[in-house]
Amino acid sequence: MGYSYKITEQKGLYFVTFTVKDWIDIFTRNEYRQIVVDSLNFCIDKKGLEVYAWVIMTNHIHLIISSAKEDLSDIIRDFKKFTSTKLVEAIEQNGSESRRNWLLWLLKKKEGNNEVITLWQPGNHPEEIRTEKFFKQKMQYIHQNPVRAGWVINEEEYKWGSAGYFYGRGSLVHLSFYNG
Repeated sequence: MGYSYKITEQKGLYFVTFTVKDWIDIFTRNEYRQIVVDSLNFCIDKKGLEVYAWVIMTNHIHLIISSAKEDLSDIIRDFKKFTSTKLVEAIEQNGSESRRNWLLWLLKKKEGNNEVITLWQPGNHPEEIRTEKFFKQKMQYIHQNPVRAGWVINEEEYKWGSAGYFYGRGSLVHLSFYNG
C-alpha cells in the first residue's frame, strides 16, 4: 500500500505544490503571476488562509499554508477554480500572447455543450509540517527554487516569492509568521 498525500488535518500546516496541467509554462508573464498573487491575498483577507512561504515558478507554485478559519481543502479548491478562470481570461485578452491559441487549445475543452477549463493538475501533494526542522527545510526548498532554476544568484532577488521578505524586502503576498 502506497503513501497517500492528503490534507487530513484541515487546520494543520502544509507544504503544497500546485502544478499546471502538463507542466505548461503559464507563469512567464507578470500579469499571470499577479493573478496568483492577488488570488492568494484575497484568500488571506477573506477566507483565513495563512501563507508562511511561497514561490511562483513558470509551471508550478510552492506554498507553506494553513487556515484557522475555513477548511484548507476548500480554500485550495476555490483558489484553483478561480485562478483557472481568471488566467484563461487573461490569456484570451492578451493581444501580445504569442502562444494564445496553443494555450487555449490545451486548457479549454468541450464536453457536450459545456466548455471545461483544466489549468491545474489534480491534487497538490500536501505534506503536513509538524516540526520546526521540517518547516525550515521546506521554506529553504521554496526559496531556493529560482536559484536552482538559474534565474537569480541569491534567493532574495526573486520578486515572485517570499524569500526577499526575510532579507528586509516586502512580500507581494501577505505573510503569516511561524511560531514553531
